[in-house]
Amino acid sequence: MQKNTTYFEKPGPDNTEQCLTIVKENIAEFHYKHVVVATTRGSTGILFAEGLKETGINLVVVTHSFGFKEPNTIELTDDAREKILGAGAKVYTGTMITHSLETALAKQFSGVYPTLLVAQSLRRFGEGLKVCCEMIMMAADAGLIPEGEEILTVAGTGWGADSVAVIRSAASKRFLNLKVLEILAKPRG
Repeated sequence: MQKNTTYFEKPGPDNTEQCLTIVKENIAEFHYKHVVVATTRGSTGILFAEGLKETGINLVVVTHSFGFKEPNTIELTDDAREKILGAGAKVYTGTMITHSLETALAKQFSGVYPTLLVAQSLRRFGEGLKVCCEMIMMAADAGLIPEGEEILTVAGTGWGADSVAVIRSAASKRFLNLKVLEILAKPRG
């Protein structure tokens, strides 16, 4: 099998449309059944939900958890959530795998914990690819995608999309079974 990898000059939202194109091409050619996409405020989730509406794909849009930035708040707007759901996608909001109790303990006690080491190790491949790995586990933990299947994942650096990968899914409890099979797009910088 031969596939292309797209390397973006810079990270960020300017790459989002091209990531959608890469996902559409891969769905058409390789018949993926599941796509997991990160969204913060909702614009990336809406773009992918509307762009993939006619494909029959199981699209899961993963948001930041409540209280990610400030207590009792969520960045995803109600309007964006409604548009994503209206286009037939699912929305998942839950605890982010690498933002668990260990994050609070590390801040309080200035320690290093295994989850934080995993997050920093994954960041060596780029922020978006780290998020792709997190989201796969979150969606599998929630039962929104099956474990052990090849899943197209999309995330970005900050906001927007700049990373696309094919990952063999695993629940967080089976993190060591998770496999990044292909990197289809990522920023070089």
